[in-house]
Amino acid sequence: MRADRLLALLMTLQTRGKLPARALAEELGVSERTIYRDMVALNAAGIPVYAERGPGGGCALVESYRTTLTGLSGAERRALFTLNIPAPLVELGLDQELKTALLKLSAALETSSQDEAFVRQRIYLDWEGWTRPDEPVPHLRTIYAALCQERRLRLALRLPFDTRVERRVDPYGLVARGGVWRLVCSRHGELRVYRVASILEAIPLDESFELPVEFDLRAFWKDWRAVEERNQPHYEVQARLSPELLPWLPAYFGNWIHEAIAQAAPSDESGWLRLTLTFESLEAARERILGWGRAVEVLSPPALRKSVIDVAGQIVEFYGAK
Repeated sequence: MRADRLLALLMTLQTRGKLPARALAEELGVSERTIYRDMVALNAAGIPVYAERGPGGGCALVESYRTTLTGLSGAERRALFTLNIPAPLVELGLDQELKTALLKLSAALETSSQDEAFVRQRIYLDWEGWTRPDEPVPHLRTIYAALCQERRLRLALRLPFDTRVERRVDPYGLVARGGVWRLVCSRHGELRVYRVASILEAIPLDESFELPVEFDLRAFWKDWRAVEERNQPHYEVQARLSPELLPWLPAYFGNWIHEAIAQAAPSDESGWLRLTLTFESLEAARERILGWGRAVEVLSPPALRKSVIDVAGQIVEFYGAK
């Protein structure tokens, strides 16, 4: 166990440069005293590490000491940093192992902390509610290239009722959630979020821009999602759900459904559970519930129950006639 920790400490210093002992302790999940003991152990093993006290001090590795691994291009190395740890791996307890593995690989590839910061500020994968994408995104690579080159874009967007508008934007980052890509950009100094599938044209311009130092893509996305969810119409449905359906609910509703299941009343004698589910509208609820077939029964509201029965009856009648 200590050997793994020493290697993780070495790779952290090689990848990120000088860091305070407190930051290293938090990163590796140990005490500051353990960090100092590990620094001594590395020194004894011939690794040129050192610690400086006082303001601006910290633990560091002599810059000339590096582990190299060839065969990957700069773009390939930077692509490693698009990976973030999905919630299911956190639940399995594998997050620290994956984090350490990426860190070791990053150090071996001689990627810099600037490379890591550059990529992590421009690409974010939100794994909650992830599904297979069902919409084409033909301009995604063009947008990504402009984003990496910090070039302004001229977009043609498709709005409701087939309205087409053009926008000149500074692409700040790309976020993927639920199989859907969204572009986070700035227009006239205001942040916007556009669904990439609604972009009809994306043309890079011969104009550059600078990403604000204070911009944090992950923090912005979490705040934007919270606001969107508060403003989104909520259509509540009381339903009975088959036990076979329960494991599939997080793919649609996200991880919060685990808490709802835990707080629900006990299952009935058949194992079915009563839950309150939230959809955007009656139509969205009906579409999803029909897709679940016999695994769910709508209890209320009555309008949705009648609508589900009506559509199901039409389907039976149609195929019966065939």
